[in-house]
Parts: sequence; structure tokens; C-alpha cells
Amino acid sequence: MNDVHELLGRAADDAGTPALSTGTVYARAARIRRRRRALVSAAALTVVAAGALTVARAGEQGDTAHSSVATTPRPSGFPTSSAPALTKAERLAALLPPDVGKIEQVLLLALTKQIPPEQAKETYLGPLDGQYAFREDGGVGYLVLNYEDREAVTAKEGRPADPDADLCPEPGQETSRTECVREVLPDGRVLTLWNSAMPFRGGDDVRWGPELTGQLVQRDGSRFLVRSSTGFESTGTQGPLLDAPPVSREQLKALLTGPEVLPEKP
Repeated sequence: MNDVHELLGRAADDAGTPALSTGTVYARAARIRRRRRALVSAAALTVVAAGALTVARAGEQGDTAHSSVATTPRPSGFPTSSAPALTKAERLAALLPPDVGKIEQVLLLALTKQIPPEQAKETYLGPLDGQYAFREDGGVGYLVLNYEDREAVTAKEGRPADPDADLCPEPGQETSRTECVREVLPDGRVLTLWNSAMPFRGGDDVRWGPELTGQLVQRDGSRFLVRSSTGFESTGTQGPLLDAPPVSREQLKALLTGPEVLPEKP
């Protein structure tokens, strides 16, 4: 209404000129209000733009005291720099199905020969080399992994491992190896898997149960050996034998031919 009063005052001052009608006065007042609202809106936009520019410049200057950075959360179980490194048993378990049972790293010499653990330790070359106990349904079986490079095989047998040698017995040959299968892989490595009843030998105070054995021979003369045993019987036994080897033939093949069990090439 102040706009109307102002126009009416101007009309009184202009006495003698053609009189303004009330409609004309209200129309002019409306135009004045629209112009003022437009000016106020433009000023507000200028203030908002200036504030946004100030915040942007503050971010560019690295104001870390009040800044925040959105990060993508890591999936559950994803290793972080602060998380402890996985043990060998945990890394091995990650390569096998969960139904193989609870896995624990052990020292078989300490168990079977009652040798102190500090004297039963062995030197390993492979990242997962070692001896592992598999506990399932009250029984205990074992998995032994051992990588030998060309020098180690030569020191033990007088020559490097020969990929052309056939470990499977000839027909009619008397041997404890059964269901022996030899396979030449596309890259030239040779994988051999066989079953062994592990017959009891007189004088041996440790009786091993049936097992599945695998050997991978590489073209450089190195080899990788794996035993998947149903367990053993002796004074140091940790439980009764398993009904079957803890790692099956298919699982053993996948383990032997995977890159996780072999040392990284220099």
C-alpha cells in the first residue's frame, strides 16, 4: 500500500493536470512492486554465486580441517594395509572348497617321531609348502606340499627331474601305485596322479593310511610334490583316519596346476 500512497501524493502535487483514476494508480503500484522484486532476486543470486565461488576456492587451497572425501567402501573381507597377513593355512583354505574341514599347519616329524618342534622345522621354497592337518567328522588327515627346484632335485637324486619319465607302473608290474594317470599339459609340464594303499612295513612304528599322491614336473627340471593322506596311526596320532583323502583327485589337480603353489619367477 505504500506504493499507492506515493502515487496518490504525486497526483495531489500535480493538481491541475488530468486526474489519475484509481485503476491507473493501482496498476502503476503493481509495476513498481514487480521491478523491486526483480532487483531483490538478482541481488540474492549474486550473493549465492559469490558464496559458491568462495567455497570452491577454499577447497582448491586444501582446507583439510573441514573437508571430507567420499570413498567407496571396501567389500567385506578385503585385505587392508592395517589387516594382519593371512597364514599359510588360511591361504591354502582359500584355494579349496569349504567342505574339506578345518585346516591347521603342523610338523609331522614332531608328531610321528616326537622330535622337538624347533628341531623338526624344514626349509621350504614354495609359498604354500608345508604340512597341514585336516580335521573332519572327528578324523584327521594330512596334506603335504613340497616344491623342489632343479638344484634341490639334483642334490637328492643326482639329476634334475625328467618330464619325459613315466611314473605309472607298466601293466602287470607289482607296485603300490594304483589308478595312476599321467597327463602332459599344454605348456609341456607333466602331471601324474596316483593312489597308494601305503602297506604296513615291519619295523615302522608309524602306519600311514591310504593316500592320493601327485607330482608335477616342469621343463626346467623342478618338481612339485603333494600327498593327500587319510592320516596315520602311532603314539603321536591326532585322531582316527579319514574315510578318504582330505583333498580329492580333482582338487589336487587344480592345486598342483595353479600358480599359487609355485614360487614367483625372478
